[in-house]
Amino acid sequence: MRVAIPHDLEREEVRRRMGNSTDELRNFIPGGMADVQTSWPSDDRMQLTVGMMGQEVTGHVDIEDSQVVFIVDLPPALSFVEPIVEKAIRKRGQTMLEDKRQS
Repeated sequence: MRVAIPHDLEREEVRRRMGNSTDELRNFIPGGMADVQTSWPSDDRMQLTVGMMGQEVTGHVDIEDSQVVFIVDLPPALSFVEPIVEKAIRKRGQTMLEDKRQS
């Protein structure tokens, strides 16, 4: 599954905002019942491993000039939740890009 969220920020600012919001990633998963692990193998890519419903889901987030792209590899057993997860990523991904200092 690929979900792109547009932005008009500098990449450095996107990295800062996403880095400050990684603890919120578990809220992307409906029900909040997920174990989320993240790492940054490069400046513009965050790796994700999500444990949920007895399954492990992997993916990554790529920071591009005008969008942030979430790539999630759902196993076939979880394909039924794809529309729900996509909707959550769109909604909460935009929230992650908001400046928390203004709140």
